[in-house]
Amino acid sequence: MSERTERRDVVPGPDEPADPGPGEPAALSRRRLLRSGLRTGLTAAAGTILPSAFDLNVARTMAGEAVQGTAAPMTFEALGSRAAGLAAAPYRPPADDLPPALAALGYDGYRAITFRPGESLRLGPFFSAQLFHRGFLQRKRVDLFLQPRQGPARAIAYESRLFDLGPGLAGASFPGGLGFAGFRLHYAFDRARPEDREEFLVFLGASYFRLRGLGQEYGLSARAAAIGTGLPAPEEFPDFVAHWICEPEEGARRVTILSLLDSPSLAGAYRFVVEPGDPSRIAVTAALHPRRPIERLGLAPLTSMFVHGQNGPGARGAEGFDDFRPQVHDSDGLVVETAGDRLWRPLVNGRRAPQVSAFRAEPLKGFGLLQRERSFAAYLDVQARHESRPGLWVEPGRGGEGAGGSDAFAAGEVQLYEIPSREEYMDNIVAAFVPREPAVPGRPLALAYGLTTVGAEPAPGMPGHLARVVSTRVGSAERLRPTNPPSPARRLYVVDFEGPGLAGATGITADVSASAGTMVDPVTEPVPQTGGWRLYVEWRPPAERPAGDVVLRAHLVRGGTRISETWDAVA
Repeated sequence: MSERTERRDVVPGPDEPADPGPGEPAALSRRRLLRSGLRTGLTAAAGTILPSAFDLNVARTMAGEAVQGTAAPMTFEALGSRAAGLAAAPYRPPADDLPPALAALGYDGYRAITFRPGESLRLGPFFSAQLFHRGFLQRKRVDLFLQPRQGPARAIAYESRLFDLGPGLAGASFPGGLGFAGFRLHYAFDRARPEDREEFLVFLGASYFRLRGLGQEYGLSARAAAIGTGLPAPEEFPDFVAHWICEPEEGARRVTILSLLDSPSLAGAYRFVVEPGDPSRIAVTAALHPRRPIERLGLAPLTSMFVHGQNGPGARGAEGFDDFRPQVHDSDGLVVETAGDRLWRPLVNGRRAPQVSAFRAEPLKGFGLLQRERSFAAYLDVQARHESRPGLWVEPGRGGEGAGGSDAFAAGEVQLYEIPSREEYMDNIVAAFVPREPAVPGRPLALAYGLTTVGAEPAPGMPGHLARVVSTRVGSAERLRPTNPPSPARRLYVVDFEGPGLAGATGITADVSASAGTMVDPVTEPVPQTGGWRLYVEWRPPAERPAGDVVLRAHLVRGGTRISETWDAVA
């Protein structure tokens, strides 16, 4: 799969030149650097923070004997025992052992290092794996193993010959103990062309991984766990320190990955059962063992980018963006599904400080960061192709075979972190489920959930019985109800719904509410051009506006029955 400007893993694909190609200015090439190496953290005291390369790429544990091979095959149960053993011992961050020649690499030098496609690890007739070299910002060593269908796992040994090291390191050779930074998987989506394989999954950096479905471009990332996001102390980024890539069963179109997680606060074992396609799915099973109390542990966290969208600044006092593109984002909203409701929150950028929003879910049925706007005309970015970025839907209880762990999602809230950003290279959106009970040593957490890529909706794997919010637009209410003198505070919200039961329907009204101020004269009407319905409602602020966001809500009703998800926006 040929890669684009916004690729965040720095390393080019086998078809992508190491240097900017014809017609690609150096400034766009630099965007690859920024999106690849930097991940956003958040502290309430300091505002937006980009963790340094040291924070994300040095402070890790080698996990000692926990990653050494054994005579028995690696299983999820055996890996869970190793994680429990790690958590029972003090965390041991290693010294920075990256050779000076690799540590000194800049963006261009590291990007010139490419894995030789002919050395790809064959994983049955449909899958193959390529490896990432250490260097530049990717300083940490990750141990990689191949687990055959029979017998013990085999360590994947580093050899310099596996890579074209580029002109800056021509002729260099590094020791076999160097290890790797991560890996990526390729898959034959076209059954008639098994040798034509496209990259669809990458594990690189801390506990981040990215997944795409057929015809999609990489966009948002998933993580294994989020620790302390939004608290005054710096966020902690756990690391995958080892992966076992399991050889698929004969002719299987799914592959399993076992991964060992470690950090100062916890250790954990993960099993990822991956099924690429349209959509692509991952069944995640995990066993987490806290080393110390964790005040805020985010489960199934998703990380994305939102600069600006259709609803304008979206928050009080937010600045607009001087950009030829109408919208710039990898995700445009958060969905939260509970037993009694499904909620859509359009994302917001431009506040003066980071914002944390919480949505109670007891129990959680699912949540996701989605890219609902799928039209090229909405973005006008030929290179980025934001309209092809996937959403990710998290559904508790859909782990691998024999998995429990849905109880971890029974009581708590989905927390949304929106970090002010004016740069599209920075991931400034985080969503995760935070259990009501804090994590403490001696109380392991068993997790089981599914991850599904989402494109156009209705989407497989997501509930489809409610109409969904497809757009939110905001403008002056004075254009329809002028006053003298005009009031700039009066705002008109126009919300479009599409989905089951709307086309040709009659008698649809809206329930609206505001946490402060007044919602005035809600009006609904059909939209023949789309088969959906539109809500117009004016919001008038109170005489003294409260601090923070005012939450506005609305849903469609017919015959006393709710027929749409809840639109939940801020004013």
